[in-house]
Amino acid sequence: MGTIQAQCYFIGRVGILEPATVIRVLIADDYRMVRLGLVTILSDFDEIEIIGEAVDGEMAISLCDQHTPDVVLMDINMPRLNGIEATRQIRASHPNTQVVALSSTGDGEIIQQVLQAGAISYLMKNVTGEELVRAIRLAREGQSTLAPEAAQHLMHLTTQRHHAQYGQTITRRELEVLALMKDGLSNLEISAQLALSSSTVKNHVSNILFKLGATSRTQAVALAIQHGLVKK
Repeated sequence: MGTIQAQCYFIGRVGILEPATVIRVLIADDYRMVRLGLVTILSDFDEIEIIGEAVDGEMAISLCDQHTPDVVLMDINMPRLNGIEATRQIRASHPNTQVVALSSTGDGEIIQQVLQAGAISYLMKNVTGEELVRAIRLAREGQSTLAPEAAQHLMHLTTQRHHAQYGQTITRRELEVLALMKDGLSNLEISAQLALSSSTVKNHVSNILFKLGATSRTQAVALAIQHGLVKK
């Protein structure tokens, strides 16, 4: 367990959480030294109680069934059953148990899969002890903590979804109109270029503005370029 400083993004209420009750934590990791390091770090905090250690996903599920911890620190790559599937099953059976994923990879696909499986937080294993305990406290309160790698991936994924949404709602003809709008053509010029009536072009422009949430042709073109609908 390294001690490299790693800034994290805390989502939710700002400020220090005052521990009111003991937080029961289960550690799931197939490496003994990692588990030992986590136990050593968490033992310095009175509000944290380690209720068990699991060496694989199946054992993590079994211990959750026996003890119903408040928070599980879940490794991703484990034998028998990986942390992603273990998270999915634990969250299905114990919705009040929160899962904090601990990983050594910032792979976007892994991040997406474990968060979709129900993990509330995603941290890198170089997180400091103070950051880890803060993430555990926040998880107990139902709030997320994301490592920079996870936050960046989610931002990228959101942008991709916006692109897909715009691409699905704007028709091929509207894209043709948009391209000519980008070139600075007026409605009459677009009408002549596409062999459409001026009223049809006017309707297309109105639809484009509505779908993009734009208030002007200039803003519509800027949004279309931003979302990759037309080239600069």
